[in-house]
Amino acid sequence: MEDQLTIAGKTFPSRLILGTGKYRTMDDMVHAVEASGTGMITVAIRRLDLDNPNEKTILDYLDWNVYDVLPNTAGCQTMEEALFIAKLGRSVTGSNWVKLEVIPDPKYLFPDPAQTLKAAEQLVSEGFVVLPYIHADPVLAHQLQEVGCATVMPLGSAIGSGQGIHTVEEIRIIIEQARVPVVVDAGLGVPSEASQALEMGADAVLVNTAIAQAHDPVLMATAFRQGVEAGRNAFLAGRISRRLYASASSPTQDVPQPVAPPD
Repeated sequence: MEDQLTIAGKTFPSRLILGTGKYRTMDDMVHAVEASGTGMITVAIRRLDLDNPNEKTILDYLDWNVYDVLPNTAGCQTMEEALFIAKLGRSVTGSNWVKLEVIPDPKYLFPDPAQTLKAAEQLVSEGFVVLPYIHADPVLAHQLQEVGCATVMPLGSAIGSGQGIHTVEEIRIIIEQARVPVVVDAGLGVPSEASQALEMGADAVLVNTAIAQAHDPVLMATAFRQGVEAGRNAFLAGRISRRLYASASSPTQDVPQPVAPPD
């Protein structure tokens, strides 16, 4: 209980954050969320149908007494769009937390660093708790900390690609320099990659497609929960140093020599 994820003074029961897009059914989404053990769920505000008050949205399927809903600005291509959607998200959810995404490139979906930094600075000045999604850029991560962001969220690889962590060295530097929690977001495909991120010292991971599009989302959510727990425990335990040569696991000094059996 003492080793909990804490962001902006708020604690969460899990270091696994879940996205809510791409599920085949709402039942899949609800059951996967339950199986994951997560305490925080991101919701793309721009993709909600808010014009029809009688139409149920993802927000209606989530237990707000159990999970913290984190509005995100997915689908925004400019700073101006992101600012508008962040404010809309605050209006809809009552939360001043926002996962900031500014992504102008529709093919590779890499975030715009300059627009993200400007939007983050503006949102922080307006009282938002900002969790920015970024490329694994240590300089940008430092700048976002300086303007008051609550986390930095570097990508492991392209969104939804399942390629794993291609940015290991950059993420290591970000973790080394971080004064806020580091959440590895995007590209994770299997639980071992989530475990790898936590073993490196990341504070949490955010996963969506790898769970939502799995053949069995509930089982995959369970596996990611276990992977995150294993990775965090391994980080806390402290791995052994890497060696160039083998090291016998059994003692080799002061060991009695075997006695030859009698003829």
